[in-house]
Amino acid sequence: MATGIAVGLDKGHVVTKKAKKASPSSRKGRLAKRVELVREIVKEVAGMAPYEKRIAELLRIGKDKRALKYAKNKLGTHIRAKKKRDEVAEILRKARK
Repeated sequence: MATGIAVGLDKGHVVTKKAKKASPSSRKGRLAKRVELVREIVKEVAGMAPYEKRIAELLRIGKDKRALKYAKNKLGTHIRAKKKRDEVAEILRKARK
């Protein structure tokens, strides 16, 4: 925020900020409702991928850490692996009910 003084961190003329319209780049990567719905239906129809079945099997026998390591090996990053493990665990939880 400008102070009207010519020196210092907040130097410069005092002006009111204009509200800018959000640019398309600010929503880049955000999931659209339609895409989310389509992916959900495809997952429901096609079932799990072979590597997801293996993760499910490891989770069933209680090898959570091994499931995480396997997922990380297949997906490349630790965060993606954790997300996938939780996703498969949720599918198993729903299947039990």
